[in-house]
Amino acid sequence: MKNDAKRVLIAMSGGVDSSAAAALLQEQGYICGGAMLRLSRDPEVERLSAQNAADARAVAERLGMDFHLLDETERFSTCVMQKFVDEYCAGRTPNPCIDCNRYLKFRRLYDRAALLGCDTIATGHYVRIERENGRYLLKKALDASKDQSYVLYMLTQEQLAHTQFPLGSLHKAETRQLA
Repeated sequence: MKNDAKRVLIAMSGGVDSSAAAALLQEQGYICGGAMLRLSRDPEVERLSAQNAADARAVAERLGMDFHLLDETERFSTCVMQKFVDEYCAGRTPNPCIDCNRYLKFRRLYDRAALLGCDTIATGHYVRIERENGRYLLKKALDASKDQSYVLYMLTQEQLAHTQFPLGSLHKAETRQLA
């Protein structure tokens, strides 16, 4: 979905999808910045996360973008991990990715984007947004094997209005070619 906004903050993981999303948005004329959420202080997780952050920072630098590492370890621990443990102990099977998207990723990225003067955020999720009758609709990706709409069902109209998913109309093979 092309948005009238010219500044966008891109959630970057260091992987192919978020890197391709950043490159696509730059090609479309957007002024892009990158951001990554730090979610854990566990030494093993931190080691892997540090490598991902270094990869994301390198991509951002290669594309001439600013890069921000946002420390969300406490909020992740309470809003995602503790909730997962509580639900699991109560006999339910929670999906922590949904809670992370609901309570952290989109809310915190949008807050940071607003502070940085960005109009929208973007991610490398494979999903599409369409506008119909004045409402934003979350749609499945064209590549059914990569569709991620099931972990984004809870996005609000406000969030959908300020979010872009540039990979939703691509197949993974096309994304790899871009990267």
